[in-house]
Amino acid sequence: MAKKTIFSALFFLLASVGYVAADTVADTAHAGHDAVEHAEHGHDDAAHGEHGEHDAHEGGVHKLPLHPEGALHDDKSHPLGILTNSMISVWIAVLIIVLFCRAAAGKLSMIPQGFQNFAEWLIESLYNFFGGILGEHLVKRTFWFFGSTFLLIILVNYLGLLPGVGTIVRFREDGSFAPMLRGGNADVNMTAAMAFTFAILWFYWAITENGFKGFMAHIFAPKGKFGGLMMVMMLLIFGLVGVLEVVSIGIRPVALTFRLFGNIYGGEQTLEILMGLGGDYLAFLPALPFYFMELLVGGVQALVFTLLSAVFLKLICEHSDHDHDEEHAEAH
Repeated sequence: MAKKTIFSALFFLLASVGYVAADTVADTAHAGHDAVEHAEHGHDDAAHGEHGEHDAHEGGVHKLPLHPEGALHDDKSHPLGILTNSMISVWIAVLIIVLFCRAAAGKLSMIPQGFQNFAEWLIESLYNFFGGILGEHLVKRTFWFFGSTFLLIILVNYLGLLPGVGTIVRFREDGSFAPMLRGGNADVNMTAAMAFTFAILWFYWAITENGFKGFMAHIFAPKGKFGGLMMVMMLLIFGLVGVLEVVSIGIRPVALTFRLFGNIYGGEQTLEILMGLGGDYLAFLPALPFYFMELLVGGVQALVFTLLSAVFLKLICEHSDHDHDEEHAEAH
C-alpha cells in the first residue's frame, strides 16, 4: 500500500508539472496570437470589443471561456500569473488523493477495518478490473498508472461540479471578474498532459515487453507463416497496414485528449448557459436535471480514458503477456 502511495504521488506530481508546462506554452502561444491579431486589425478595436462582449454574454447568458484564466493574477509575467483556475482545481484533487493514500496506509492491520477496509476494497476492485483487461503480468507493472489516472480524472470531474467552482471569483481593476476555480478537465492542457504521458509510457512498456525488434515486428511483420510469392505479397500488405498502424498510434493521444476535454467542457458550458436562464434566485433549477447527468458523465469519462489506454497497451503486449502466462503456468 505504501508503494502504491508513493507511485500515486509521483505520477500526480509528474502530471501536474507536465500540465504547468503545457499550460504555460499554450498561454504564451495564445498571447502571441492575440498580439498579432491586434496588430493586423487595430483599426477594428471598437467593433472587436462589441463582438467579444456579444460572444461572452450571448443572449445575456455567461459562457465559459475556452482557455483557463489566471486564478490570482492576469499578467503572465507576474509570479502568480502562471497559476490558472483549472490548475488550482487539479492540485486540490491531487492533494485529496495523496491524503487519502496516506490515511489508508497510516495504521495498517492484518484485519482491515473502517477507512483501511474501504481503501483496500477500492484499490482491489480497480486492480481486479484492470487485471481482467491487461492480464496478471501487465497489471503488476502498470496498475500504479491506470489506478491513479482513474482516481485523478473522476475526482477532478466531480470537484468541477461542486458549488463554488466558477462562482468564487476575484475582481479585476476594470470591474470585471474571473473565477478562481474551474474544472480541471475542462482545460485541454490537463487532458493533453495525461494523454501524452500515457503515450510516452506506452512506448516504454511496449518496447520493454516485446524488445525493439519484437515491437517493430508486431506493427509491420506478417502474422503467420508464408512462403514464395505469398510471402512477398504479405510483406507488402502488412507493410501498408503497419503504416496505418503508425498513424493510428499517433492519433491515439490526440483522441484521448479531446474526447475527455470535449465531454467535460461541453457539460460545464451547458450548465453555465442553463444556470443563466434561471435568473438570480432560480439559477439552479434549469440545470438540475443536467447536473445529475454530468455526475454520470464524469464517471463514464474517467472509465473511458483509462479503459481505452489499457486496451491500447494490451494490444501491443498481447503476445508477450501470453508468453508470461505460459511461463507462470509451467512453473507451477
